[in-house]
Amino acid sequence: MLTVAANAKINLTLDVLAKRPDGYHEVAMIMQAIDLADQVSLCEQPAGITVTTDLPGLAGDVNNLAYKAAALVKETFAIPCGIHIELQKNIPMAAGLAGGSTDAAAVLTGLNTLWKLGLSAAELSGLGAALGSDVPFCLRGGTMLATGRGEVLTPVAALPECYVVLAKPKVSVSTAWVYQNYRAQAVASHPDTDGMLQCLQAQDLAGIAAKLCNVLESVTIPAHPEIGQIKTWMCEYGAMASLMSGSGPTVFGLTGDREKAGFIANQLKKKLSHAQIIVAKTVTEMRGENGAKIIAD
Repeated sequence: MLTVAANAKINLTLDVLAKRPDGYHEVAMIMQAIDLADQVSLCEQPAGITVTTDLPGLAGDVNNLAYKAAALVKETFAIPCGIHIELQKNIPMAAGLAGGSTDAAAVLTGLNTLWKLGLSAAELSGLGAALGSDVPFCLRGGTMLATGRGEVLTPVAALPECYVVLAKPKVSVSTAWVYQNYRAQAVASHPDTDGMLQCLQAQDLAGIAAKLCNVLESVTIPAHPEIGQIKTWMCEYGAMASLMSGSGPTVFGLTGDREKAGFIANQLKKKLSHAQIIVAKTVTEMRGENGAKIIAD
């Protein structure tokens, strides 16, 4: 059995630039890996693909991205044997944290090793892009500028090590629904992507916090006002700044102080009895070229 760590992500910025002819949106976003991670275990079996998970409500069928990743590898490389995938889920579902995408990235990374395919980082990213826009980032991790539909990655200066308080309210948000309902005219301000890159280069955590911006808040917060309330509470309890990650509904707050992160989390738990509250840390050095790290073989 081979086990792979699959890290979650947050978006420091997310801008939607235009609708593409292929139906996707052109985006520019700065993505950051955090140490909240699923564990994905892979074990050969005589035939077929099976997926089991410890999270009720998460199906292990053909709609699961981990299953799709295994099926893509088997079909592409005509692999005769089967694979069993066991998902230990720590990343909340439908949260804007790339939980499904990072599991798919872990499967690609694991099968590349298990089946001795010898795929380069670029080849893995090509497979990942066929599965979902966030999968290439999850393969690489760290801090990246993502353009195109999210699959074109440019490494940037790493976010200074800091703590990330996550709050996922008890609502689920469809990424497809959010993008379908995005209206540029409803956006009050767009990210200063160049300014954020300059703050990252200068290792200016306060400047980075001040430039957090996600245009998809204009869709998700009106539909789920509790997201806006959580952002306010995060800052009231001491976060440097707060933002919705991805299409939501998870909100994160940044702080450079471990004790303050714990305090913010404890205060939020008092306010949000049904929310998932997690303290994580940024991950700057992922695993060289690959974001999904093999932790046991």
